[in-house]
Parts: sequence; structure tokens; C-alpha cells
Amino acid sequence: MDSTLLLVFVFAYFLILLGVAWFTSRGSNNDTFFIGNKSSNWMLVAFGMIGTSLSGVTFVSVPGTVGKVLADGSFNGFSYFQVVIGYFIGYFLIAFVLLPLYYRLNLTSIYNYLQTRFGNFSYKTGALFFITSRTVGATARLYLVINVLQIFILDALGVPFIATTMIILLMILLYTFEGGVKTIVYTDTLQTLFMLLGLIVCVVYILNHFDYSIGNAMSVLGDKGYTNIFNFDLNSKGYFIKSILGGAFITVAMTGLDQEMMQKNISVKNLGDSQKNMLTFSTIIMVVNFLFLLLGGLLYLYAMDKGAVYTEGNGFALNGNNIVGDDLFPTIALNHLHPAVAIIFIIGLISALFPSADGALTALTSSFCIDLLGLKRRDDLTDKQKKRTRLTVHLTFTIVFLLCILIFKWIDNKSVIDVILDLAGYTYGPLLGLFSFGILTRRIVKDGWQVLAIALAAPVISYLLSKYVPVWTGGYQIGIELLLINGIITFLGLMLISTGHKNQVRV
Repeated sequence: MDSTLLLVFVFAYFLILLGVAWFTSRGSNNDTFFIGNKSSNWMLVAFGMIGTSLSGVTFVSVPGTVGKVLADGSFNGFSYFQVVIGYFIGYFLIAFVLLPLYYRLNLTSIYNYLQTRFGNFSYKTGALFFITSRTVGATARLYLVINVLQIFILDALGVPFIATTMIILLMILLYTFEGGVKTIVYTDTLQTLFMLLGLIVCVVYILNHFDYSIGNAMSVLGDKGYTNIFNFDLNSKGYFIKSILGGAFITVAMTGLDQEMMQKNISVKNLGDSQKNMLTFSTIIMVVNFLFLLLGGLLYLYAMDKGAVYTEGNGFALNGNNIVGDDLFPTIALNHLHPAVAIIFIIGLISALFPSADGALTALTSSFCIDLLGLKRRDDLTDKQKKRTRLTVHLTFTIVFLLCILIFKWIDNKSVIDVILDLAGYTYGPLLGLFSFGILTRRIVKDGWQVLAIALAAPVISYLLSKYVPVWTGGYQIGIELLLINGIITFLGLMLISTGHKNQVRV
């Protein structure tokens, strides 16, 4: 596929996004940027959140997990769907526990809850952990897609990786600079549409290639051991109970306690519509994730039909190139499918890239301005000065994104989804512990440096447990449940520095 032609489609797509941004940002102000003036349509938010939640990680990484070989020699198959079942449970907890709380307190930043419940130090600690978590997670997702564009398009044109990264970040900066949440509700809807189009076209193309129905495809994949969902090995990181529980709490933490995801939900007019958004979204996300796993199996079948071979220890290779993990989908789509499908893949990939970055950049700017700088409470500043501060923070985070992406390029991990789930266990655990303690108890925390110390110590203890528990237990591996362990450690630490109070009111 010609690299120049693919690049033309990338820029054409970006021009469409700029047009949407211009239209939606007219007459914008800080409330438009932060919460979309609380006028977002719940159906648009629900549909757009699919793109934000899935991102390039699902688009590229999830299909590649299907052919991953486990320690016992079997394929990973559809086992990621265990985590997706957990996601579904987590979205219900968000809809009926967290959203009512956020709407009752009329929050702009969800971390204001910690200030109301505990005090200013806890509030700042929660915001700081969100900023760290979202920065790392968003840049890991961005790196994955940028790296695919670099390898399959821009290397052939002689464009260096750092230039590619800077150009894409500039694109994102341009269309989120003014409109913020109001803009990304619409752009994410558009981008989700193209992402799903890319997924469906690729699935249909390969099904037609083999003249399969979905039922035939599942039967063939099952015979090859690709459709296993449940892992019953208690010592495995992928044991089904751990995966489902871990998925549920990852959703609560990475969606319900994440300013980026909740910023869109609390921009909806009322609680009922916001809950409808969450429940609709949770159902669609299960179907979409299943389709990505089905696509992964189909891609391996297609690769073998084109001559791919499996070698022990190295996985699958086609024409001498490994097609394991994140390399599978782009390699097949751009080198072995019809050129029209390759173009749709690139548009889908770009559509997966932008929602994971634009919302993160907007949410990080919002959290830093509102939570750490206290911009909404600064009566000594004019609206013009507040806007200038917000734009400066927005630009600064863009530079931080650039540096983080370059670090991921240096590390160069072949399965970004594993990296993100591991990092989430460490960075979102303290947030889970803080919010859980506030919601489930009526105790008063001694709000001070001790809160930050506990929040920092919990991930360290969690890391040590993940390292030494296999030694102590004879092989038990801590997997996705690391987030829950981290949250429990934080919860217990807060219990130690808290006191009961008969007049304490739960908020």
C-alpha cells in the first residue's frame, strides 16, 4: 500500500475534525471546556465513550492477544473476555453508586468529593494520582498507534518518530484548544463511528475470503484452540475469578474514578440520562470487544492461509516477520488485505488514536486547573486570565505527552495492553482506596501528609507482594487483581489514621 496515499487520508481526516472543532467551539468559555455547559446529549456521550474506552490499545492489541502462547503451550484465545465481563459489572457500580454521588454534589471535578469528605490534602492527593495515572495511560495508548503509523507509513517517507509524534500532538492540541469537552463529545462520536467501521469491514472481508459465517468461523477457531474464554488454573494470572473481579475494579477505577471519563458523563443534563448513557455503553462495549477477539482469530487464520508458520518460542511469522501481539493487525491489514480495506484500517486506527488522547488532554487540563490550581475559586483573576492559565496548562501537558511517548518508544514493549493493565494496578489503586473509604465508612481521616504517604506506600507494597507472593505460595501469580490489593492496602492505611465521629455525615 502506497505510504503517501495513506498519509493523505490521515490529513483529510484531521481536517474534518478541525471543522467539527471550529463549529462546536464558537462562543466557548471555561465552563464549555470543563463540562460542556452541562448540555451534552447522553446518546452522543454513550456512543463516543466507546472510542475513548477502547482506544488504539483495543484496536491493535486485543486481536493480537488471541494467538499468544501461554506457559502450558495453549493459546490465550478469548480469555480477555473474562476481563470484559468484569468491565460490565463495573459499569453498573459506576451507574448506581458513583454517578448519583457526583450529581448530588454537582461536581465539576470528581475529586472535589475527596475535599468534601476528608479535606484539602486528600483532595489534592486524589487529583495528583489521577494526573499521574491518566498521563501514563494516555501516552501508552498514543505511543501504540503512533508507532504503527511510523513503522507502516512514515518510515518509508523518511519522517523521524519524534516528528511524527509532534505533528500528531499538534493536531490534537489544535482541535481541543478552545472547545474542550463540548468539542470532544462530537469528535469522539465521529471517531467511534470510523473505528467501528474499520472493525466491521475487516471482519466481513476475512469472513468473505473464507466464505464463512460467524458460526463457521467460531467452529474453525474452536478446533484450533482459539476460542477458550475461562481460565481455571488458580495459580495463573488469568484465573477467571481474578480476571472478572479485576476487570470490575479496573472499570470502577479507570472509568468511575477518572476525571476524563466522568467529565463527559457529568456533562449530561441529569442523572437519569447519565445512567442511561452508562448502561447503554456497557452493553455495546461487550459486543465490540467480542468482535475484536473474533477479528484476532480471523487474522491468525488469514495469516496461516497466506503462509504464516508457528514456531515454538517465537510464535507466528509471515514472510520472515513476527506477527505476534501488536504487530498482527497492522501487518495483515496494510500488507495483505485489499488496498481499500487498508485505507479503512488506517482511518479506523486514527479514529482509535484521537479519542484516547483528546479526552485525556482535556481532562488533565481540567483537573490541574480546578484541583491543583483552584482556578474556579480564584476570584482575584479575570475570566481572561483564567482562560490564559488554562491554555498554558493545556500546552504544557502536550509537551509532557511528547516526553512520555518518547520514553515508551525507548522501552518498546510488544503488548501495550499488558503494560496499561499493570500500570493501572499501581496508579489507580490509591484512588480506589480513597473513594471506597469515603463511601463505605463514616470515619474521619487526619487530613495531612499521612494521606499522601499511605497513597505512595500502597503501590510499593503491592509491587513487593507481586514479586514475592509466587515464591511464598509456590507459584500463585498476582494478576489483574493487583488493583484491588492496592486499594485494600490504601483503605487499611486510612483506617489507621482515622477516627470515628458520631456526627460525621456521609457525602
